[in-house]
Amino acid sequence: MSKILVSRAFPLCFGLCAAAAVHAQGTPTAPAPTAPATAPAQQPSAPDPALAALSSVQTFYEQTRDVSAEFFQTYVNKLYDRTDKSRGHVVFKKPGKMRWDYAKPNGKVIVASSGKLLVYEPGEEPGDKGQVLEQSFAQADLPQAMSFLLGTGKLADDFDAKLLDAAREGFANGQVLELRPKKPNPHFDRLLFFVESSAALRGLVRRIVIVDASGNRNRFDFSAFKFNSGTPESTFEWRPPADARKVHL
Repeated sequence: MSKILVSRAFPLCFGLCAAAAVHAQGTPTAPAPTAPATAPAQQPSAPDPALAALSSVQTFYEQTRDVSAEFFQTYVNKLYDRTDKSRGHVVFKKPGKMRWDYAKPNGKVIVASSGKLLVYEPGEEPGDKGQVLEQSFAQADLPQAMSFLLGTGKLADDFDAKLLDAAREGFANGQVLELRPKKPNPHFDRLLFFVESSAALRGLVRRIVIVDASGNRNRFDFSAFKFNSGTPESTFEWRPPADARKVHL
């Protein structure tokens, strides 16, 4: 639990005045005045398709109070040529709450609430209760990437957007937005949003890919969506095992 420069050419109109006729006797007559040229009506610029797609995402999720889904995560570490896969259930609720429950054997739990992010990682050895990492919500990488789900920001304010070739990205029936943060972000270099473009689901994000500066890719595929189901506040009051090691970042 993602710039099109539009240019317009304006034609220039020039009026040509004929030379004045000179009478055989008397002073020269002034040239007859010409009617002023009329500039063509300015046509409205075409909307930026990337910004239109980004707006559809913002609009879709502004209509939701909470959203839950099943997720399948694929993390590709480019340096070590390693791929890790996991799955689970995620819930988002405005403002600024989320919870990720990873299915076993992973068992990780991520909870964001009250400005804090808790990440619980179970121990790998028998008797090991694991550890809990706590950090400020604003300093984590997921919140900005998922801000449209959390109701904590405006995508157009935080990102520059462009559309990629959806067919080439394997999402021919929708749109693929590439988003780059307007301010440098230490956690990721760009985001890819795979967005529904059908009339009924326009703006729904089916997949998010987070790409960091090293080329590592963290991909989330979402399914089985539920919207505005009244997720209780207690969902985000989860507490880790009391004897788990605590790490503050």
